[in-house]
Amino acid sequence: MMSLPFFLFACGLGAAWSDWRNMAMGFWFAGLITLLVLFRFHATEVLNIGL
Repeated sequence: MMSLPFFLFACGLGAAWSDWRNMAMGFWFAGLITLLVLFRFHATEVLNIGL
């Protein structure tokens, strides 16, 4: 799941290399939003540690 943003960034680099600027910016923006959402879920996850 955490590899999804980096896959989107790679797609954005591929689109930029193919001179599809708008699609590259869309992939980059989607990757950034996905990364922030996944980090938010990760940072607010409760750890249930039974001691």
